[in-house]
Amino acid sequence: MPRRAIAFGLLALLIGIPTSVGLASSESELSIVSWGGDYADSQRKAYFEPYEKLNPDTRLRVTDAGGEAVQMLRDQVKAGKVTWDVVDVTAADAIRLCAEGIATKIDHDKVLAPAPDGTPASLDFGQTMISDCMIPEIVYSTTVGYRTDLLPQKPTSICDLFDLTRFPGKRALEKRPINNLEWALVCDGVLPQDIYEVLESKDGVERALRRLDSIKDHIVWWTRGEEPAELLASGDVVLASAYNGRLFSLVAKPDANVAMLWDRQVFDFDGWIIPKGAPHPEEALKFVRFATAPQQLAAQASYIPYGPARRSSTTLVGKHATLGIDMAPFMPTAPDNAKTTLIYNYDWWAAHRDKLDERFKTWIGENTDP
Repeated sequence: MPRRAIAFGLLALLIGIPTSVGLASSESELSIVSWGGDYADSQRKAYFEPYEKLNPDTRLRVTDAGGEAVQMLRDQVKAGKVTWDVVDVTAADAIRLCAEGIATKIDHDKVLAPAPDGTPASLDFGQTMISDCMIPEIVYSTTVGYRTDLLPQKPTSICDLFDLTRFPGKRALEKRPINNLEWALVCDGVLPQDIYEVLESKDGVERALRRLDSIKDHIVWWTRGEEPAELLASGDVVLASAYNGRLFSLVAKPDANVAMLWDRQVFDFDGWIIPKGAPHPEEALKFVRFATAPQQLAAQASYIPYGPARRSSTTLVGKHATLGIDMAPFMPTAPDNAKTTLIYNYDWWAAHRDKLDERFKTWIGENTDP
């Protein structure tokens, strides 16, 4: 403990000031932005708490910004006051924040820990290393969960999401165009390999929205990762798009009445960026090196079924840390689950996201400007 903190602590004992005030004054604070819920809980257990134990003079202040992080960070940059040190974002968001000069470029092999056998980080992360500014963390998927007891039959295709006759009831979808447009086109007859060519065409986006129109009145929109599980558990919806790990607590129960539909799941990467102008850039680099080391990523996968972003971590993943069940069947990368995975085009979405966000809001009815 620094001498200043010790001296303050002795003085505090004499005059009755709580010692925690003195200790707090000696700590540095690292501001981390994540997604909340079970996901942030897995991060807390796998590396937030271990990092603080190894670095007792650093306190991690974790904020849940969810899908609003990109715009909030842009607003901080515009105001000239960046307050975040490390931000958890999706791959496409990392690409566009890097292109905008908001995220810091990283020398991955210099900053990140090598694999246990000495393999450089860039090779160990492999194809998950999709941006000079992103430090990959997990492979996750957006897929669909459904109530086994509230549907007349078991859905087997992503297009069952659009079938109100055979699968009646409310559906929950994420309030953003990503994935929804891809699924709509597949269920309108577009081959998966042609999705982005069609979206690029003059009528492609409108074609997807017309397909979504067929179920629009039956959609409950969600914006936070924990919402689909809550909506399914309450029975407010019978099907829900969701990040696969967020449904784990429901589908892993022995008497579960929620199951996963893996057809046309969409893989994505999530990882860290360090904003330019971050208050504590050196501490931020130190944190991401620790958090993305092979053992820490494997530890996270023992709490939530997201695949570690580096190869050397995958062999370290086994059973759930507390439930004792094998995590492999719940991973989006498991062979049986990944048979019909949609290939997600990160660069395309990074280039078109802002424009399509606005079009999607208009379609929903949120944009009222002419």
